[in-house]
Amino acid sequence: MKRRTWLYAGVGVVAAVAGAGWAVRRRDEPAAGDAIWNRTFPRPDGSAGLRLATLRGAPLLVNFWATWCPPCVTELPLLDRFWNRQRAHGWQVIGLAVDQAEPVQTFLRTRAVGFPVVLAGMEGVELSRQLGNGSGALPFSVVFDSSGAVAARKLGVLAQADLDGWSASIR
Repeated sequence: MKRRTWLYAGVGVVAAVAGAGWAVRRRDEPAAGDAIWNRTFPRPDGSAGLRLATLRGAPLLVNFWATWCPPCVTELPLLDRFWNRQRAHGWQVIGLAVDQAEPVQTFLRTRAVGFPVVLAGMEGVELSRQLGNGSGALPFSVVFDSSGAVAARKLGVLAQADLDGWSASIR
């Protein structure tokens, strides 16, 4: 019986030390949302890049997508309708294409969207991971509140209910 007590005590001590180490490490890491604000992304047409810091101060929905991702392409019209309805209420939407410029240009010529689309390339996968997408899969959406903090995340195709909930609760 004593051996079991010592075993449980040892496991408890190891768990406590690991938890404390994790908490200290998390305290020293920048907030997940900080990974995005200092970045500038090129536009598919080669015009001046979009500096994301200029979008801080209002709710922002960032959608990671690619032309080669059928679920991503499916949700773009929904995102465009959301942007058209919510921009009057201060919302911003950007599409971060995990793709090359040429396919994105071709895609946008045939299926234009009103919100800005910029290029993240394959670095976008790592950025999405930093923002909470552990698998790096697409589509992935992140919502930032007006303070610039991550307010919501969704891996997979968005539904109207997701957008309605976010627009009602995030300022």
